[in-house]
Amino acid sequence: MISKELAKKIRYIEIYTSKAVNDVLAGEYESMFKGRGMSFSEVREYQPGDDIRTIDWNVTARTGTPHVKLYVEERELTVLFLVDLSASGAFGSRRATKNETAAELCALLSFSAIKNNDKVGLVLFTDRVETFIPPAKGTTHVLRIIRELLNFSPERSMTDIKAAVEYIDKITTKKCVVFLISDFLGQGFEKPLRVMGKRHDLIAVSVTDPAEISMPDVGLVELEDAETGETIVIDTSSINVRNQYTRLGTTREKDLCDLFKSMGVDYLAVLNGTDYVKDIVRFFRIRARRLRR
Repeated sequence: MISKELAKKIRYIEIYTSKAVNDVLAGEYESMFKGRGMSFSEVREYQPGDDIRTIDWNVTARTGTPHVKLYVEERELTVLFLVDLSASGAFGSRRATKNETAAELCALLSFSAIKNNDKVGLVLFTDRVETFIPPAKGTTHVLRIIRELLNFSPERSMTDIKAAVEYIDKITTKKCVVFLISDFLGQGFEKPLRVMGKRHDLIAVSVTDPAEISMPDVGLVELEDAETGETIVIDTSSINVRNQYTRLGTTREKDLCDLFKSMGVDYLAVLNGTDYVKDIVRFFRIRARRLRR
């Protein structure tokens, strides 16, 4: 039994994201992903004009006649949402917490996926994998994912992206589209993400709150690390302190962008409390153009 407040949140997200999907995103999603996967169909004799890279040398050697492998486009994809629900995600200075924004993002992308007949699954993690919902289709399944995201109470507070990535390798044998949604405040995830980026179509999505980038002048403020419990007092009335805080925030964002670019992993930055649908559409279009080239 879910509370009235939770039911209201789920309904709001369903209406908000469904409208965005129907009005804007469904076509963008299809152009970005469809046609990316190819599966083996059959072998036939080589014909003039065939790509020599598709020659099946085993069959060619056995028959004495050149044969090529034929592939067909995979029209059905499996989309996995790998969502960081560590304690830092409970922060939010706007209308929603970072975790609630992550839930909206998953809903938006999930409705786009099922509209294109794809399956969606969910992995929630902290410093360990806390729950897994296997991929499936349908609106009822997407609503279950939203409910789990909004209602889940993590047992741990820390973050370990590496453990979550390794879990994906254990449960999947087929190439998937993986959306990794986190604030990326953890460490030691670079190498496993490089490996995942080669095995799957990996898209890293960072969710950042505006207050993590700039600090208003409100005098002395005690800041607490939600994951470690460590605290620090800063004087926000000092312009030097505020400028340094902003530099740290913008430098961290640039470092993340550069890191994922060096990995060959697509990266989308979402600012909590803003109209991120436009950012997603822009991201989809840029990616689709690049893939066509």
